[in-house]
Amino acid sequence: MTIQTTLFSFVNRWECDENDHLNVQFYFGRFEEADRQFRLLSGLSETLVGARRVRHVRFHQEMRMGDLITVHSTIAFDGPHMLTVIHEMRDGTTGTLTATALDGYEPSANSAKTLRQRFKGFQASMIADAAPRGIPAGPANQRSTVPALESKGARIAYRGTVLPRDIGIDGKADDRFVLSCCTDGVAHVWQRTPMNHTYLTDNGYGRVAAEMKLTWVTPLKTGDMVTVLSGFTSVGPKTFTMRHHVFESRTNRLAATVDVVALTMDLKSRTAVELPQEAFQSINQMLID
Repeated sequence: MTIQTTLFSFVNRWECDENDHLNVQFYFGRFEEADRQFRLLSGLSETLVGARRVRHVRFHQEMRMGDLITVHSTIAFDGPHMLTVIHEMRDGTTGTLTATALDGYEPSANSAKTLRQRFKGFQASMIADAAPRGIPAGPANQRSTVPALESKGARIAYRGTVLPRDIGIDGKADDRFVLSCCTDGVAHVWQRTPMNHTYLTDNGYGRVAAEMKLTWVTPLKTGDMVTVLSGFTSVGPKTFTMRHHVFESRTNRLAATVDVVALTMDLKSRTAVELPQEAFQSINQMLID
């Protein structure tokens, strides 16, 4: 088998957000667990391929309370990274593809042939549905600073603390923690636009992420304070992008960035709606890139 079944799970009521679907932090948490299982099955490790550079997630269908979750994982050498691990999340009842994650690694070019041979039993071709669409595949700018971002118009959207429950098995804050900071702060980012809380409530709309990319820069540990600075990076007729920068607050050390493709969803039809013209203009005037 070249594609491994790496997760069996379930959408709990307490994991669903105000849009009545699985919150993005728990998608990342499921992919993190699937990756641990895949590493055990395949023997993949940082010793062989280096540290993961990005985790790039696309959301294809909503997962609602009570849905069964399965994840299948494989390695692709024809993906957007020198070595790409692909995770496919599906509805365990219908088999519908609900989300994909690409984990990007850049091992030494000299090791490519050896790695292909070592992982020949765990390989598949790149899955087109998982390919980056609205966000570039590579890591985000890892040299961003607080003063530079503030000078471009980025603003604080969240402050918090890394607690023991946020730590993974490697002793560092996990993906879910970073995503939870961003999802808690993102409503304050939308509030800067005409698509504020009142507008969304009055129209029966929700805030939705269609694609996200997490880039770790430096680790976070228990007790670290974090500050998230966020700003808009592009805007189109139905979608816009933003970037969250997660800093360790005492030293203003950049820990991670999260790029997001966002859209407005009609909560009755569960479909994307066009941005109002005033929102398009407002976001276009606040771009930090």
